[in-house]
Amino acid sequence: MLKIGWATRVITPPRPALIQGQKHVRIGREAVDPLTVTALIVDNGQPSGRFALVSADLALTPPDLQSAVRDALRSRLPELPSDSIIMNATHTHDGPVLKDGSYPHPGGEVMTSKESLDWVASQAAAAVEEAWKTRAPRLLGRAFGHAVIGHNRRASYAGGKAVMYGNTNDPTFRHIEGYEDHSLDMLFVWEPDGRLAGVALDIPCPSQVEENLNQFSADYWHEIRVDLRHRFGQHLQVLALCGAAGDQSPHFLMYGKQEAEMRRRSGLTERQEIARRVGEAVTHALTCTQPQTEEPAVAHVCRRVSFTPRKITKEERDWAVANVAYSVKQGEDQNLWFPRLLNLVANRFDKGEPMPVYEGELHILRIGDAALATNPFELYMDFGMQIKARSKAAQTILVQLAGGQGMYLPTQRAVDGGHYGAHPVVAPVGPEGGQELVEITLAAIAELFAQP
Repeated sequence: MLKIGWATRVITPPRPALIQGQKHVRIGREAVDPLTVTALIVDNGQPSGRFALVSADLALTPPDLQSAVRDALRSRLPELPSDSIIMNATHTHDGPVLKDGSYPHPGGEVMTSKESLDWVASQAAAAVEEAWKTRAPRLLGRAFGHAVIGHNRRASYAGGKAVMYGNTNDPTFRHIEGYEDHSLDMLFVWEPDGRLAGVALDIPCPSQVEENLNQFSADYWHEIRVDLRHRFGQHLQVLALCGAAGDQSPHFLMYGKQEAEMRRRSGLTERQEIARRVGEAVTHALTCTQPQTEEPAVAHVCRRVSFTPRKITKEERDWAVANVAYSVKQGEDQNLWFPRLLNLVANRFDKGEPMPVYEGELHILRIGDAALATNPFELYMDFGMQIKARSKAAQTILVQLAGGQGMYLPTQRAVDGGHYGAHPVVAPVGPEGGQELVEITLAAIAELFAQP
């Protein structure tokens, strides 16, 4: 049997810290619920068959964080290849800031972004080390289901323009821009005696039900963990994975009033309702899913990619300038990340330059007849659908925001529609880069599944 290990650590900052996820400054001094990092180790005894999936309740896992964890473990776990330690974020908007330049630091007792990064890195490294040292023969199995959690967050209007979180009660509203993905990919881990040890869940939706708190929170993943441990035992490990969801969120553009009414009737919060849906899907999947009795094939490849730089249009330049002017009129601090990036876009257009080259890691794993592929973006669903539709694996699990800066990767129709989420200010890679990601990922999956 494969050797599999699990471990979890709390990463809630020990002191007040800046909160990542909005355009304004927030300082967290307490937590609504704990932020955690969970590590899953899979080891078939060969270097190419070892990897660590590390999920954290953060807005993003910047390359500096992933590098810090790898550096810390290089001497402590020499048998685990550094580039097989793969971090991803649940994309809560109520986690700590880990990189400089996003918000001005207020001074005093508030942790700096470097202190927050060092704290999270130390806890993540400790979780990976514990998972490695406690790995033991365990059984794997996969399952697929559905749970309605994410909804497309871009409304399209007459004339072709789109708005993220746009008003649908508008005479010019025509349709929701794209597809909605309610899939739920599951990997189960059992002890040899049949007891369920843990589950990896891939949900194509960021954890952003309550995304503007002044406290730290894991958002709906906290309720999912509570629900699943109530069902299957407090020992259960839960690895949270965010699927391709650049144009999805838990917010409703349609049916919001009806959903709220039904939650009032049932006495559940929105986060609890999400956990109920996930818990029921997991419970159902387990009724018809058995562990693999033969050791599954396990392999890992990493592709480091420089994506085609995105060209900036005159319309995008003018949108950036208009938003800077509005920000100045509102008296907003021009040192915040959004005005600074708006100015960067306008200045690059004025100089005749495209956006800077964006480099990122793609990790592709084979786990039996399933594939798991990561990317560093908030990846629009159309690209994820292409990969899933064309993949040679029996089940393909996509994980976004893995070792990246949290930038969107929009489709051509989103770029044509415009607005936040498709503009170069938060999407330095355009649709051409998205297609590059699709083809590179599919080629790597084919390579892994061509091997005996």
